[in-house]
Amino acid sequence: MLKENLQSIENKICEACSVSGRSREDVTLIAVSKTKPVEVLKEAYDLGVRVFGENKVQELADKYEALPKDIRWHMIGHLQRNKVKYIIDKVELIHSVDSIRLAETIDKEARKHNLTANILIEVNVAGEESKFGVAPDELDAFTDEIAQFSNIRVLGLMTIAPFVGNAEENRLIFERLRKLSVDIAGKNTHNITMGVLSMGMTNDYEVAVEEGATMVRVGTGIFGERDYSHV
Repeated sequence: MLKENLQSIENKICEACSVSGRSREDVTLIAVSKTKPVEVLKEAYDLGVRVFGENKVQELADKYEALPKDIRWHMIGHLQRNKVKYIIDKVELIHSVDSIRLAETIDKEARKHNLTANILIEVNVAGEESKFGVAPDELDAFTDEIAQFSNIRVLGLMTIAPFVGNAEENRLIFERLRKLSVDIAGKNTHNITMGVLSMGMTNDYEVAVEEGATMVRVGTGIFGERDYSHV
């Protein structure tokens, strides 16, 4: 099942790239493996998957220890400040930075390990009360403030679009995030680049790619429905 699912997603990403005149190399597929056991991740690994996304710190740390070290781990879930220290030296990218206090903690923990942490700023483009993220109209001030941290490197933006039946409904969300990234890039702020747009999930990743996503976060589309009873 995994092999067929991965091939199907690969085909759809290629098609979306073709439609929008982009290169397939511009888009990274993140396999969202939350709640999935190590054996399933190993199966995906054996099929060539190297980038995995996790939502929970403990789960990421456990899987990091159990799986091959050439896996690139991404923290895509809400991150509490008191848990940053457990993953700071394990993740390639933190997608969900939504407050200056969190950024400050990441900076401090990164300094302890003598490394620079790569992060994305999470933006609540749709303005959903249930979602985390910086409001679009506060993004300018937020980027100015976050630029002061010397052990953080901002690589772009992330958003979680609303769950919709028709992916086209989220096209404007993705378009807006891309426009926000262009505006920020135009400021040429020290320590901030906008090469990464993390947007699009199982239900809408094709539209996200068409609108400029460089990372799509696909879980159910690869692994099937999640079983939360064991979490």
